[in-house]
Amino acid sequence: MIINGTNLRSLYTGFSTAYQAGFAGAASEYGRIATTVPSSTSQNEYGWLGKFPKIREWIGPRVVHALSQHAYTIKNKRWELTIGVDVDDIEDDNLGLYNPLFTEIGRETAAFPDEHVFGVLKAGFSTACYDKQYFFDTDHPVLDADGRTISVSNSGGGAGAAWYLMDTTRALKPIVFQNRRSFEFRRMDAPTDEVRFTENQARYGVDGRNNVGFGFWQLAYGSKQPLTPENYEAARVALMEMKGDFGRPLGVKPNLLVVPPSLGGAGREILVSERDAAGATNKWRGTAEILETSWLA
Repeated sequence: MIINGTNLRSLYTGFSTAYQAGFAGAASEYGRIATTVPSSTSQNEYGWLGKFPKIREWIGPRVVHALSQHAYTIKNKRWELTIGVDVDDIEDDNLGLYNPLFTEIGRETAAFPDEHVFGVLKAGFSTACYDKQYFFDTDHPVLDADGRTISVSNSGGGAGAAWYLMDTTRALKPIVFQNRRSFEFRRMDAPTDEVRFTENQARYGVDGRNNVGFGFWQLAYGSKQPLTPENYEAARVALMEMKGDFGRPLGVKPNLLVVPPSLGGAGREILVSERDAAGATNKWRGTAEILETSWLA
């Protein structure tokens, strides 16, 4: 191949096409549990998290609810993946192995949010959310009907494989994927680029800016207890009985059970099977969908 501007553009177009094919072919799952929040700065503040204002009878002046009680910030991070292509391979037209590589890069890029969203979910037992407690914890502070602070749990405890029950029908799901700049496929292959002179390479890569954090803990229940009908019921009841400050019912309706592959069978027995282990009608069948994902393996 003669290395000139026209041929380099054609080469970039071919690599870009392979990248886009891999990107389009990936089946993302993170949107099931995470809300994508656009970002226009280096970080977003979510001071309003934890505020579930209650409608009240209008007597006297309005009561203004401040939305900056919790200082919870998600800072955007930069991410990149870069591949160096030997210029000798370009000259010799020895590029047959590169297209599959760029297809895989496209798949990797599309799967990146899955890896990080489910990674944050797994870390919820040991990572603080907006109220400074772990996202899955037994002592989230909430005000009761009399204005006294009480502890509320969204964790089942245990030490086995973790599973999660969620309400994903709200505008803000349990996890936040904050996107500052979507990944873009770029090139550095001009004959005048320093990398061509010093390393005899053309470089192609992707980069973007984003990060992941927690939304409302009230919408998710995490447990490392065995996934049994009894423990599923306990999680379901805990979510449906969730209250905000001053005893306000939140109307949480769990609709998604998220499990690793090791718990897929147990989850389907609870939510899909027509009969339970004793042969009786399975009363939990259809009470939620099941998401069995390898990202939790």
